[in-house]
Amino acid sequence: MSSEKNTNTIANPGPLGLLGFGMTTILLNLHNAGIIPLSIVIVAMGFALGGAAQIIAGVMEFKKNNLFGATAFTAYGFFWWSLIVIWNNPFEGIKGADEKSMGFYLLLWGVFTLFMFIGTLKHNRASQVVFLSLTALFFLLAIGDFTGIHAIKTLAGYTGIFCGASAVYNSAAQILNNEFNRTVLPL
Repeated sequence: MSSEKNTNTIANPGPLGLLGFGMTTILLNLHNAGIIPLSIVIVAMGFALGGAAQIIAGVMEFKKNNLFGATAFTAYGFFWWSLIVIWNNPFEGIKGADEKSMGFYLLLWGVFTLFMFIGTLKHNRASQVVFLSLTALFFLLAIGDFTGIHAIKTLAGYTGIFCGASAVYNSAAQILNNEFNRTVLPL
């Protein structure tokens, strides 16, 4: 059996990756918006659905030869795992993150996401909304950490809730459109 034939038998991993990203992003940003506290609920979701599910989706996208999806899901999956390590700082003798270092961490993710947004200009509108709002989220979070202005972090939280919801919508649309073999939810 040729590798091309194997590639064609792999289901679309996009909805899984988007669901993992979206649900975890909503949960974390409920915290950023001041609605819920940071708790093990967010950490567990970040590890399992935000991290592992997205990494699995990313590896499947590599197998399907989808460079954009492979890079996005794998990178953002590892983002969640790195964030959990930052929060828990299991390394004795290494200083925990401060707002300035978190600002640079988030700024770098914002720059990466901006480039990924540019890539979505060849994709559907729903993907453009996800990546544009994610770009805004990372930049707002970075500015919030650099300035220490709580209102900016709160605004970032609401931006993140919107971003996560747009990813969940994108996931649901892909699943339902595929299942019903027609456009149930427009992308």
